[in-house]
Amino acid sequence: MAEDSMVFMVNEGVSVAGEVMSIIAGLSATEIDGVDSLAGNLTNDMITKSSPSKLAKGVRVASDSDNNIKIKMALNLSYGYEIPKLCEQVQEKVKSTIESMTGMNVSTIDIKIASVSTESE
Repeated sequence: MAEDSMVFMVNEGVSVAGEVMSIIAGLSATEIDGVDSLAGNLTNDMITKSSPSKLAKGVRVASDSDNNIKIKMALNLSYGYEIPKLCEQVQEKVKSTIESMTGMNVSTIDIKIASVSTESE
């Protein structure tokens, strides 16, 4: 899902690759209790934080006309969590992490729930 060729200008002389933005977003999302993993692109493979370079596959990052960051991610959740509340926590965490690490504004974070896992899975 990540746009490997995307480059985001943080400030004069400093740019961040799209894959790096995707990894930051993915790592911060998986820090939230109830987020089991990111879902991969077409196959819904589980992408865990034990493989950070693969985290970019579950996240798509773009910018709008005002140079704000737009993020789309697919998550696999653990059973038993309130989905709207959990997604709000993920959105807040990803937004604050991207903004504090890059200084760029995050305008939207769209989340797709790809699956819900049970303890026995």
